[in-house]
Amino acid sequence: MKPVIFGLSGPSLTADERAFFREAAPAGYILFKRNVENRAQLRALTDALRALAGRDDLAILIDQEGGRVARMQPPEWPAFPAGPAFDKLYDIAPVSGIEAARANARAIALTLAEVGITVDCLPLLDVAHPDTTEAIACRALGHEPMRVAAMGRATLEGLRDGGVVGVVKHMPGHGRARVDSHYDLPVVEASEEELEIDLAPFRSLAWAPMAMTSHIIYKTWDAERPATLSPIVIDEVIRGRIGFDGLLMTDDIDMKALSGSAGDKAAAAIAAGCDVVLDCWARMDEMVEIAERLGEMPDRSRARLDAAMHGAGTRRGDGVDDLEALIAQRDALLALA
Repeated sequence: MKPVIFGLSGPSLTADERAFFREAAPAGYILFKRNVENRAQLRALTDALRALAGRDDLAILIDQEGGRVARMQPPEWPAFPAGPAFDKLYDIAPVSGIEAARANARAIALTLAEVGITVDCLPLLDVAHPDTTEAIACRALGHEPMRVAAMGRATLEGLRDGGVVGVVKHMPGHGRARVDSHYDLPVVEASEEELEIDLAPFRSLAWAPMAMTSHIIYKTWDAERPATLSPIVIDEVIRGRIGFDGLLMTDDIDMKALSGSAGDKAAAAIAAGCDVVLDCWARMDEMVEIAERLGEMPDRSRARLDAAMHGAGTRRGDGVDDLEALIAQRDALLALA
């Protein structure tokens, strides 16, 4: 198994993709709007990926956050609110904000599990600041670490109880970035003391099964390399100070915050301590290059992947499993704000 998660080019596997993926044996796949048409098509696609991998517990990821980051959209699927809606409710009724986030996440999980998706790249644990880039601010759960952690926990638990694995992001915190890492490399000059605010939600949820790195330079820790490519940030901050020991994946290595070839970036991320590289755009030449540069997934990383995926697809707890009822519960709570 290669320590990489690949994207797909369309709503079904091409012959070239099928042959390449069979040989490369990636750790998982990530889906985007280009891969999504309707329930029957999407279930057929995820079934095909599982059959190709020969694993029922295959990690099949999607970014289904709500708001502007939603790959499965109406009218085929419900629209879901983004983080600020729950933050607004938390202002006046913290417990209601937490329960609304939990119901929302369980509803998302039901829609994903129905079509065979096992992992949602949610929740954001980035603490927003007055100058946070809009790319994060429009999705964040708030400006206070305590509330971000509380609603992040509820989101992780709601996803889990609906049979889906959550991914906390973007370690060790994207809230101080003033530019969008899709297009530029953010540089954060905050002090150790200031950065404790950003670490706090991740430390509270260090038990999360999966996490995603940020493509940001934190000058106080490593003035030369973004977190994704920094052994210092990964070992001393993410694994050390935060205490995270789950599966650590990169953010999309095609983002313009990183420079170099696809193979160079993938190899550097694994060398820095990431367990898995995320490569989203299904460009065959780049996927081949990445597969050639990466060795087999180390035993420790494979154990983290297996632990993270344990129980995926199985609903838990005694919560409601009716999608309409969960959405009604969430909306009744959000209406309080």
